[in-house]
Amino acid sequence: MFPGQGAYLPGALAPLAEDEPLVRETLRVLDRAAGRVGRSAPSRLLLDEDAPSLAELVVRSPADLHVALFAAEMTLFRLLTERHGLRPTVLIGHSFGELVALTAAGVYGLDDGMALVAARDDAFAECPPGEGGMVALAVSASRAAGLLTGLGEWEVTLAADNGPRQCVVSGPAAALERVRAAAETLGIGATRLRVPYAFHHRMLTGVADDFARRAAGLRTGQARHVLHSAILGRRLDGPDGVADLVAAHLVRPTRFTEAVRRLHADGVDLFVECGPRGVLSDLVEATVPGVRVVAPLRRRVGGRSVADALAGAGPGALPGAVVSLPPPERDPAPLPRASRVDGDGDGGPGAGVGAGGDGVRDREAVIETLRSLYATALGYPPEVLTEDADLEADLGVDSIKQTELFAQAAARYGRTLPAEGSRLTSYTTLDALAGLLATLPAQDAGAHGAGTREVSA
Repeated sequence: MFPGQGAYLPGALAPLAEDEPLVRETLRVLDRAAGRVGRSAPSRLLLDEDAPSLAELVVRSPADLHVALFAAEMTLFRLLTERHGLRPTVLIGHSFGELVALTAAGVYGLDDGMALVAARDDAFAECPPGEGGMVALAVSASRAAGLLTGLGEWEVTLAADNGPRQCVVSGPAAALERVRAAAETLGIGATRLRVPYAFHHRMLTGVADDFARRAAGLRTGQARHVLHSAILGRRLDGPDGVADLVAAHLVRPTRFTEAVRRLHADGVDLFVECGPRGVLSDLVEATVPGVRVVAPLRRRVGGRSVADALAGAGPGALPGAVVSLPPPERDPAPLPRASRVDGDGDGGPGAGVGAGGDGVRDREAVIETLRSLYATALGYPPEVLTEDADLEADLGVDSIKQTELFAQAAARYGRTLPAEGSRLTSYTTLDALAGLLATLPAQDAGAHGAGTREVSA
């Protein structure tokens, strides 16, 4: 499986590059390919854990983000197939990931695949941002359709069907805001995604036509792997199918749920994610409970850990797996199912936390407590708050709200925030925040409430 831009992680390949020479070798090739189309070397973002975050790249340099995603996914795909012997039965991508899947399948070489990514960004040169956007809804695509019909918002349409309780809609900015407000009134989780355009919407017809013209000049070859398109809803068969996918890429919805169910019905029971994080793996598990998934780079890992992840998939992992490449610009990001968590979790304030804050050492327990706290405060179902979901880039939680919530978490665990403040920019996942909590000093007995000190974002 190949995800879209929500799968980016700064320095995602750094530990892997230390153990696997093939990683640096592939990145050198991809750096040269990027330079040939006027793009920055992607290795600088993938080998440096202090590289710009997803949120920064979305705003300041989306072209760099897309090149980095392409490079990360293609590098991992090559590692899995050439170094670890993975033999994929079929490839599937989500939104931007469909372009990566075309390259992984062999339709495009690395140079032309990189040029395809650049052509997509170049096609937006004459399209002013801000006129449209996207909203993630914590309901099924069919329920979202009913909501849009009931509201009479005909200009807003489905952009991505991510799972049984996750979808994304896109359209004009004003209409989207009305939909978002109505959804919240009805108790439906609704998050405005930080994207400059209405991806997977007819508003981008002109851009899509330009992209198709640019792509037509690139060399294509015979696919070496079967490729199923979640946008076209079928397997690609020859040059005509590739042209159809490129033309539809920006204007037709990604029906990932339907694609996963169809592949599973055809006998696919192991899905491997070729990208940082585990965005698509979580969607697959929500769509087909009990299916086997592998996300080798759910965290930054080395080569041995990749092998362990594959081995952990059980017998038959290598002979025939579905390889999934990374979800918008960010790709329509997953926003899960509705459920309710009481305001104080299961046991009231401080449940499971020692008086001196010693409970902060149990990292898994801390993550669960943070998940409950954040889900309640944000109105999100707990499932969406995976330990590696980026609070700002994936879930739309601004830095001020993150600061407020972390101060609450610190107080709950009896931890004291530094008087001069603590910058949270680099701690945007529950896993990272749990680690940060463990480094904070415990409050003095009489200093309860110190955890609410101001924290700079």
